Amino acid sequence: MLKQQLKDELKESMLSRDTEKTSVLRMLLSAIGYFEIQKGGAGYEATDGDVLTVIQREVKQHKDSIEQFKRGNREDLVAKETKELAILQKYLPAQMPEEEIRRLVTEAIAQTGAAASSDMGKVMGILMPKVKGKADGGLVSQIVKEELVKKQ
Repeated sequence: MLKQQLKDELKESMLSRDTEKTSVLRMLLSAIGYFEIQKGGAGYEATDGDVLTVIQREVKQHKDSIEQFKRGNREDLVAKETKELAILQKYLPAQMPEEEIRRLVTEAIAQTGAAASSDMGKVMGILMPKVKGKADGGLVSQIVKEELVKKQ
């Protein structure tokens, strides 16, 4: 399981005194533990899908932080967050190319019969399980909006 892999890599990073990676993995495992408590209490064990969801949430938070720090001219914090983001992204599956996302969006629009921006929820409902962990939700949403605007 992915959670066990993260625990093993935490041990390795501690032994090799890689403080940056150790810090990121501790934060990630803590977030996974919090997710498990929210989901079902002490007895709940996160699945690989759950772990990917937590990693994606952390990646999104780091990207948002980088943007905020750039606006605040805090290049020291931008560098720190960027390094942490790179570590987190290693645990995500390879991201889908944009062409593939566009193809899936077109299929989902045809499948739902969506014709306007108001149908975005239907399209996203079909699309997100197919791209979960493989594509950024913001990018998927943007492409769906573009394609639905073309339809109008």
